[in-house]
Amino acid sequence: MAAGSQVRVVTGDFRGSSDAIADVKKADAVFALGQNMPATDDFAWQVEVAKSGKELPGGGQLMFANKRYVALYGTPVTDSLGVLGEQGTEETIERAKKLAAKYQELTEDTVVPALEIIVTVASGKAGDDGNYSNEWDIKHFTPLIEAAEAAGQYIVIDFQPGRADFLTQVKQYEELLKYPHVGIALDPEWRLGPDEKPLTRIGHVEIDEVNQVIDYVAEFTKEHKLPQKMVILHQFQVQMLRDRANVKTDHPEVAVLIHADGQGSQPQKDDTWRTLLADAPEGVHWGWKNFIDEDRPMLTPEQTYRIEPQPDFVSYQ
Repeated sequence: MAAGSQVRVVTGDFRGSSDAIADVKKADAVFALGQNMPATDDFAWQVEVAKSGKELPGGGQLMFANKRYVALYGTPVTDSLGVLGEQGTEETIERAKKLAAKYQELTEDTVVPALEIIVTVASGKAGDDGNYSNEWDIKHFTPLIEAAEAAGQYIVIDFQPGRADFLTQVKQYEELLKYPHVGIALDPEWRLGPDEKPLTRIGHVEIDEVNQVIDYVAEFTKEHKLPQKMVILHQFQVQMLRDRANVKTDHPEVAVLIHADGQGSQPQKDDTWRTLLADAPEGVHWGWKNFIDEDRPMLTPEQTYRIEPQPDFVSYQ
């Protein structure tokens, strides 16, 4: 070992440690020894990201390194699609902060306030492009995204593509993906076939289409030297994610989470949860949604965190 060099022992991926990232940022050269090391190209990229100093809300450059998330769901475009749109920007940030604080009392992990923002919404009208999805202008979302960044909150942008495909829509919003604290959510309920319309049936997506998005987000993250990004897959029926066992979870640039977003009585929701957990692919994280008006009754934070496995991501609609 060269004189004056510094050694840091890290358990697991060093990107989960703010201290390790700080060491890497100021180092002239970085070498790694140990078991289960990443491939050389992956490690070189991870060092570059560490040197950028870009960290996620809650610290570090990994989504789930001793961190959990509690989110408001909806869109600032309208108040009819969830609690996120019921108030202005500053009030939304404060509401998310207060909600996350209720969960912070229940865990030693860091609970990060989050916002899941619908950016494309399924529509009953075909629209000029014929895809039965409204793609709202980015200008509607940047004020809230930048306010969340300043407040240390995470953003997930949510896609309801209608007859479009997920990858096409995600690429339309890549300017938002350049923010280090922005991930994505895919909602197969609203992924329609070429002759289908919203609300006539529950939609679905083939896993190959999902994997195309995951590949794209991983490459985008690597190209722009960004911290790991979250990719949420909404699901409340088995058929919504076709061939789910083949979902890609091996990209170090991406953390995949399956979000159980069914509503109704708690026995019904528990049945959905257990069904989705069965034969789940390895390497995924889990999310739970509380519906303020539709759940009978809605779980308290204490009850929500008694769910097993404990959800990594909890949202409110």
